[in-house]
Amino acid sequence: MYYTIKWEDDVVSMLDQRLLPVEEIYRHYTHYTDVAHAITSMVIRGAPAIGIATAMGVALAAANIQAKSLDQMKQELHEACDLFYGTRPTAVNLSWAIKRMKSIISAADNVDSLKEQLAAEARKIHEEDVQVNKKIGENGHQFLKDGDVVMTHCNAGALATGGYGTALGVIRKAVEEGKNLKVYACETRPYLQGARLTAWELMQDNIEVVLITDNMAGHFMKSGEIQRVIVGADRIAANGDTANKIGTYTHSLLAKHHGIPFYVAAPVSTLDVETKKGDDIVIEERSVDEVAYIQGVQIAPEGVIVRNPAFDVTPAENITAIITEKGVVEEPSKKGITHLCS
Repeated sequence: MYYTIKWEDDVVSMLDQRLLPVEEIYRHYTHYTDVAHAITSMVIRGAPAIGIATAMGVALAAANIQAKSLDQMKQELHEACDLFYGTRPTAVNLSWAIKRMKSIISAADNVDSLKEQLAAEARKIHEEDVQVNKKIGENGHQFLKDGDVVMTHCNAGALATGGYGTALGVIRKAVEEGKNLKVYACETRPYLQGARLTAWELMQDNIEVVLITDNMAGHFMKSGEIQRVIVGADRIAANGDTANKIGTYTHSLLAKHHGIPFYVAAPVSTLDVETKKGDDIVIEERSVDEVAYIQGVQIAPEGVIVRNPAFDVTPAENITAIITEKGVVEEPSKKGITHLCS
């Protein structure tokens, strides 16, 4: 059985998601700067998984640092945290994980115990995430009916989390409850997380999946073939506006036009009450090569101007409900999400 990430004997191991579905190769990291690079280079991706990797990276930094005093150890750990802050700016789980690790750093009174506490906290964040995802599935499967065709965008499954998944976790739970579902997975240009990861992951679990290109979604909605849309999230603002993989906003407009429920599944750690609305969310721009090349093959004219925002923001009024482990917010545009964070 594959796994996304794990910590063992001061080694962080990750499934290299850049190589799926052709190769299933695990990378093993013994230095925290390599973990940071793995996040930046998309060895691991998905907001919850990025948070876990960051926590493990900070714990690995503690194992790497040869400090002569507690103050020096804390200073160098804060510098390591700053490095992780810069890896993926849109996913709020990254900063959430750093805050948890920093609270332990601040309270520490011994170098050796600090190393042990950070490693334990990283493992705890990982274990909690799996249980949180299962609770999201329990809270959300009620919205999926037997016989539904459910569309999803990008990958919000076990590969994007500590295990089980958020949006795919809801689908998994519905299937476990005996519901017969079919999933339409959008390919998710330019990085093809839907084609490479979601389709692979669902096939591993014997859940029926149909791969479509992103620009086919409107056609299948109009023809009545899609009954529900469910996606994950990288950051949810206080008013319910949701940042997710680029293309999600377009799908939300199509779903709204055709009267199709549009659900967001995410842990409470993805909720960012300090960001009041979606317009305030920083949108990461990635390399132009991700658009101009596919698997190293050039598909665009040399020198053409390329834009590559990795995320867009879906306004709360386009979202039917936000599903979390602490409960479901229906019509989030009227209620916001701050009460879930208390």
